[in-house]
Amino acid sequence: MELNTLTAHELIDLLKTKEVTCDRIAASLETRIKGIDSKVKAYVRLDKQKEFKNSGAPKPGSSSLEGIPVSIKDNICTEGYNTECCSNILTGFKPPYDATVIRKLKDAGASILESKTNMDEFAFGSSTENSYFGPTHNPWNLDCVPGGSSGGSAAAVAADEAILALGSDTGGSIRQPASFCSVVGLKPTYGRVSRYGLIAFASSLDQIGPITKDVTDSALLMNVISGYDPFDSTSINVSVPNYRLSLGQDIKGIKIGIPREYFIEGLDREVKIILEEAIRELKNQGVHSQEVSLPHTEYAVPVYYIIATAEASSNLARFDGVQYGFRANEPTRANLIEMYKKTREEGFGEEAKRRIILGTFALSHGYYDAYYLRALKVRTLIKEDFDKVFKDFDCIITPTSPTPAFKIGERMEDPLKMYLSDIYTISSNLAGIPAISVPCGFTKAGLPVGLQILAKPFNEEILFKVAHAYEQRTAWHKMKPKI
Repeated sequence: MELNTLTAHELIDLLKTKEVTCDRIAASLETRIKGIDSKVKAYVRLDKQKEFKNSGAPKPGSSSLEGIPVSIKDNICTEGYNTECCSNILTGFKPPYDATVIRKLKDAGASILESKTNMDEFAFGSSTENSYFGPTHNPWNLDCVPGGSSGGSAAAVAADEAILALGSDTGGSIRQPASFCSVVGLKPTYGRVSRYGLIAFASSLDQIGPITKDVTDSALLMNVISGYDPFDSTSINVSVPNYRLSLGQDIKGIKIGIPREYFIEGLDREVKIILEEAIRELKNQGVHSQEVSLPHTEYAVPVYYIIATAEASSNLARFDGVQYGFRANEPTRANLIEMYKKTREEGFGEEAKRRIILGTFALSHGYYDAYYLRALKVRTLIKEDFDKVFKDFDCIITPTSPTPAFKIGERMEDPLKMYLSDIYTISSNLAGIPAISVPCGFTKAGLPVGLQILAKPFNEEILFKVAHAYEQRTAWHKMKPKI
C-alpha cells in the first residue's frame, strides 16, 4: 500500500488504528516527490528544503489533522522559511509570522512541507507558466499546463505528491487547475477563510481554499481553515458548520440552474458533452434543473481585468528592493529612483509588469471614472444576477473551464486568449460567492474536465452536498495519471 496515494480521511482512519505512523506517511510522500517531481515540477526550492515539519499534537477543540502532510502555495506566509510568490523580486523573503491558515493547520497537528508549490508569479496567470522557477507540467500529459495560478498545488495532489494542498483563488486559480488536473478545488465565500498572511494580488477578490483528492478531504480541510479572524478586516464573523455533516445526504428535490450564457460558442464540444452527461447523472438522483440567465456574464472578463489589475498595481507598489527581497546591483546609492526602477524592471516578470501597467492606467487621473469606477458598477450588476437566480435555485451548474488543458507555450504570446481561460470562474470572485470544481470526465485525448457548482454566500454546505453525491456515483476522482 502506497500511503501517498491515499486520501487524508483514509490516512486519519489508519492512524487511529495505529496501522501506520506519521513518519511512514511523510516518508512515502517524500519518496514520491523525489521520484517524479523532476518531471512534474510541482514544487519549488526542493534542492534546499525537503523536510516535513510535524506540528505535533492538535490543540484541544481543533479538528485533527495530526500527522497529515499539507502542501502550501508559495504566496501563503510561513514563518521562517521562504515565501516568494515565485517571483525574483521576493527572492529570499522569509516571513516573520505564519498566515492564519498555517497557524490553524499547525493547531490541528498537520505537518507542513517547507518547499512550496509552484504558481504563476504573484498569482498572475492561468497556466503556471509565469513562474520565476519555470512551468509546472500537467500529470495527465506532461506537455500540457496544469492550469493556474495554483497549478503546483493541483499537480502535486493529482500526481500523489501531496495529500492535501492549499491554493488561492482570485479569478479561478483554485478551480481551473483542479479541473485541468482532475482533483477537487474549492473557492470559499469571500470572508469565510482568513486572508491574513496571503500575499495579496487583488484584495477584494482573493480567497484561500483547499485542493484535494476528493470532496470528503475538501470538507475536512475547510473545517480546519474556516472561521472569523480579527487580523483580517474582510473576515466575516459567522458560525462555521461541520462540513462533513453535509456529505452522504440525499439531493432529491434540489433545484439547479443551468446558465445559458455558459453554454455558447467558445465552449469546447467535448467539454459540453461531458458536462451534459454530468447534469444527467444529477437528474438521475432527483435534482431538478432549469435554464437560467446571468445576463451580465459577457462583461465579467473586462470587469475583472480592470479591478484585479488596479488592485494588483496598488498591492505590488510595496516591492521596491528596500526592505526585503531582490535589489538590483547597480545603481545602488547614487539615485534612489533609478534603484527603484531597475529593481522592479529586473525583479518582476513580463506578466506582472503587464498587469501593473494596466492597473496603474485604470487608476490614473482622467481614466479612474471611465474604467475603474464603471467596472465596480458592473461588478454590482454581476452580483445581482446571482442574487436573483439564488432566490429560486439552490445552486448553479457550469463547466469549470471552456476547454481542457492546453499545451505549454500555446497561449503565452496571446494574453487575451489566456485571460479567457478563466471566463467561467471569474464571476464568482466578483460576486464573492462560493464555488467548487469536481472531476466529471475525460476527453478522447485523456485530458480531465471539471464540473463547477456555485451557491449563494456562506452556503458551502450545498456545494459539498451536491458535489459529494455526484462523486459517489462516478469514479473520475479515483483515476490516477501514469507518469
